[in-house]
Amino acid sequence: MLLGGTRQELETFATGQQRLDQETRQTRCARQKKNSPNCKSPIPTSPAPAASGAMADGGEMDEEAMMRAFFPTSFGKAPSRPSAASHSSTLRKPQNPSSSPSTSAIEEDDSVLVGPPLPPKDSARSQEDEEESGMIGPPRPPAQLPTVHEEAEDEDGDMVGPPRPPPPKEGEEDEDDDDDDDEEDDDDDDDMEDDGEDFGRIPLSNEIVLRGHTKVVSALAVDPTGSRVLSGSYDYTVRMYDFQGMNSKLQSFRQLEPCEGHQVRSLSWSPTSDRFLCVTGSAQAKIYDRDGLSLGEFVKGDMYIRDLKNTKGHISGLTAGEWNPKSKETILTSSEDGSLRLWDVSDFSGQKQVIKPKLKRPMRIPVTSCAWDHEGKRIVAGVGDGSIQLWTIKTGWGSRPDIHVEKAHTEDITGVKISTDGQILLSRSMDSTLKIWDLRKMRTPLKVFEDLPNNYAETTASFSPDEQLVFTGTSVEKDGRNGGLLCFFDRRKLELVSRVGISPHYSVIRSLWHPRINQVFATVGDKKEGGTHILYDPSVSQRGALVCVGRAPRKKSVDDYEVQPLIHNPHALPLFRDQPSRKRQREKMMKDPLKSHKPEAPVNGPGFGGKIGTTKGSLLTQYLMKEGGLIKETWMDEDPREAILKYADAAKNDPKFIAPAYAQTQPETVFAESDSDGEEKK
Repeated sequence: MLLGGTRQELETFATGQQRLDQETRQTRCARQKKNSPNCKSPIPTSPAPAASGAMADGGEMDEEAMMRAFFPTSFGKAPSRPSAASHSSTLRKPQNPSSSPSTSAIEEDDSVLVGPPLPPKDSARSQEDEEESGMIGPPRPPAQLPTVHEEAEDEDGDMVGPPRPPPPKEGEEDEDDDDDDDEEDDDDDDDMEDDGEDFGRIPLSNEIVLRGHTKVVSALAVDPTGSRVLSGSYDYTVRMYDFQGMNSKLQSFRQLEPCEGHQVRSLSWSPTSDRFLCVTGSAQAKIYDRDGLSLGEFVKGDMYIRDLKNTKGHISGLTAGEWNPKSKETILTSSEDGSLRLWDVSDFSGQKQVIKPKLKRPMRIPVTSCAWDHEGKRIVAGVGDGSIQLWTIKTGWGSRPDIHVEKAHTEDITGVKISTDGQILLSRSMDSTLKIWDLRKMRTPLKVFEDLPNNYAETTASFSPDEQLVFTGTSVEKDGRNGGLLCFFDRRKLELVSRVGISPHYSVIRSLWHPRINQVFATVGDKKEGGTHILYDPSVSQRGALVCVGRAPRKKSVDDYEVQPLIHNPHALPLFRDQPSRKRQREKMMKDPLKSHKPEAPVNGPGFGGKIGTTKGSLLTQYLMKEGGLIKETWMDEDPREAILKYADAAKNDPKFIAPAYAQTQPETVFAESDSDGEEKK
């Protein structure tokens, strides 16, 4: 409104702004006098000196001061971080059940404070903060011990703006102080690392769940940047989540069905995060780009060829797969046909190398799990006979393993993992154990953790980002009461550190700890539902879940309203219907007994005399006479032989039909005497 005013109006407005700033500083200093008597009095409230200070050369106001008067005092300052209140809905449990007085004072101040929330306050400053509860504007940074330079600035109470840089003479002293501070920080870090029972290093304070699957989530992959999450399930689908594009509803932006009717068993991102590998229960793995568009499908081998090295691909369902962590063109897959294969992403027509595990007998035993090492130079696999085998990729290498441990587990091995330093190997099995191996001494495991139920073939074990912790998930048992857990173990002490409950009813299958965003992922589910739990701590985690939790869903506006049109389809009426096809007409005629001339169905029920029916094989009149006693049937009591011979005399005296033609040539019929008569004669 003052842009078009005169110079006198602009000067008057700027003078008023300066007076308001002086009064604000005077009020703050008066409040601080109670605790700090060294506070100097501010500039006098008289507007004349301030106005004259803003003038230059003949009473003209400085142009920069005039333009600054039109902007708020907070203009140009860095925005404050979002409030922790956005994460209150995702808390797993109350961190501090008994609230301290300082916490309650903060809550009281928040009811009056306008602007960003105040930073955490110390108990020594709680009284001072309560007095400043009516302050308007952004909060001051937390108080620190005044230095020599800051004390000099306090003496100049009229200074406005950021503090001056330290004088060059004190540079050496400041560097020494910085070195001392760094040493103290290093000591603190060492103390934290030495404390093996410090559960604070595991981000567990908050939790969100990515839902959408209708069955257990069996595959999980997070890209190296920590911005996109892939989850595969037994419901044959893959869901894609983007933290940057999601809001608090946590919905996936794309859903894929790689192979109809086949479970998704493994997902893996490329080192450059531009593509990902999808392994299903079929014999062919697929490659997708970052947005979920299919780039190709590897070829399937000939199942009638006995030697697996002569086939171009797998001939049975895949079990696992992983992208080479160093090469963006090489991937590894394992299958139920008993082989591992290396593929070139640029050529989908055949594999680069076929690896056959070492077996006692020449037979096909499925390879249940596989993995690369951190450098992409070694391959480790778990075989269905319970053995663990490791190969080193080098010139002229073949299928003979460099390390072969027989009977490492008594049941199928569901997951293997090599540490970054290449010395420790983890193996997870369906025999409810997690074993830690030293690759330099593979005869016996370093430690065997038991009582870890595992009912799924995709359950894995992983390392923490600093590889000081080892963790894995557990399955829900029928008689158990623990539910799905994440169990953390200390790598050095080889002991249990913590058990974290993830779900009371669902089993935990896949789990990983992303090193860049410092968040723990765990997939759960059963036959009816599945999801991905993300554990994080706002104080130590970065991006990832923190980005989307505080983002409210977009409000619907008037422009989003869509009128649902009424669809009129006159051809759906019987008058406009087309004549049914001949096939349907025949089916309809077959259902009509008159048009199809269908014979009567046989009579069901008890039979009599070789016939079935309730009338016992006779007409209705005969049935009524028999039931009434007028007709008596005596043939059931007669001897069959006597019943036939009683007509012998009639047939002899009055022959009929064919008998007269053979009357002259037919010999005399001789019938045997009855046995009963012969016995009587004797």
